[in-house]
Amino acid sequence: MKSPIAAIARYTFLEAVRNRLFGLTAAGLLCLLGITEFIGELAITETAQTQAALIGAGMRLFAVCTVALFVVTSVVRESNDKGFEALLSLPIPRHAYFFGKYLGFLALSFVIAAATCILLLLYADAGPVLFWFASLQCELAIVVALALLCVFTFSNVTVSFMLVLAFYLLSRSMHAIQLISASPILESTSFSQEYIKLLFDVVAFVLPDLHAFTRSEWLAWGGGTEALAGIALQTVIFTVLLGAAAIFDLYRKEL
Repeated sequence: MKSPIAAIARYTFLEAVRNRLFGLTAAGLLCLLGITEFIGELAITETAQTQAALIGAGMRLFAVCTVALFVVTSVVRESNDKGFEALLSLPIPRHAYFFGKYLGFLALSFVIAAATCILLLLYADAGPVLFWFASLQCELAIVVALALLCVFTFSNVTVSFMLVLAFYLLSRSMHAIQLISASPILESTSFSQEYIKLLFDVVAFVLPDLHAFTRSEWLAWGGGTEALAGIALQTVIFTVLLGAAAIFDLYRKEL
């Protein structure tokens, strides 16, 4: 008898194939490729570097939104069709359901990340693209765990997806927000200024530093090898925390 985790992961991945998600992904990436070629014609100098940075940023956001939206809609649809209740009526522990779903969505994110990197090879060398791919996969691993937590908690497509998107954008921009709060235009030592700076530091501490993940300049000018160890460590920590929270929320649900 197959492991329930492997079976759930397999059928989760097959759902993406049957829903023609990969066809939609290919169409979206081709659109990004066309936009990149158009912008490249407008660049005066460093055309290849500009194209690599732009298509890298666009594909990263496209991959995150595609994976997060599919995770949320897939779980909500399964819940509405009573597939979740039917599955848990079998002798399957709830944590097996989570791990099966997580591994299935992780395989989906791997395919989407690999597809983006195939196009990136048109504008960047294989070495930087490989490091960029590894970082993007780590980023998507966190997004999948967060999306599962949100959808288990709220069971609503709009709310869950917007929370995932807000978390992602805040995590990516928190470094810039901290720099602005630490170096205001007018120097001030007021209590409000120090309070705001402390508040941003606390928020940044509990968020993953996605600013260090999947940077576009790696594709344009190389680098990224020195950041992979920190990226991998953050990925392990936050996927474990988010996964534990999702499993806890899954066990407290009443059928």
